[in-house]
Amino acid sequence: MMQIVYIAIGGALGAVMRFLVSTGVHKVLGRDFPYGTLSVNVIGSLVMGFLFVTLIERSSLGPEWRALILVGFLGAFTTFSTFSIETLNLLQDGAITKAFVNIIISVVCCILATWLGVIMGRQL
Repeated sequence: MMQIVYIAIGGALGAVMRFLVSTGVHKVLGRDFPYGTLSVNVIGSLVMGFLFVTLIERSSLGPEWRALILVGFLGAFTTFSTFSIETLNLLQDGAITKAFVNIIISVVCCILATWLGVIMGRQL
């Protein structure tokens, strides 16, 4: 039961952080492309790769803390459902090129960021 509480706490913190980062990115880069969602997904992927190595492979943190950080915080921080609706909206608005650029950049960058995070974690 405590693991669920930890996940809920992490999720609340991750959702707030996602909002703050995404809003901040949109203020700088504008809203003509889903830059905020792309940013949190790439950042979240990098952090997931790094923390997966450091928390799972090298840490003695208990499962509740790993659940708080990896499942709760990062699960709420990254935004695949938001990515999906924004991409669908681009398609429905006729912005086919932007939609496919968003798909390609998001998938490639997030996988590369996760890989980079794993490498960073293993370098410690």
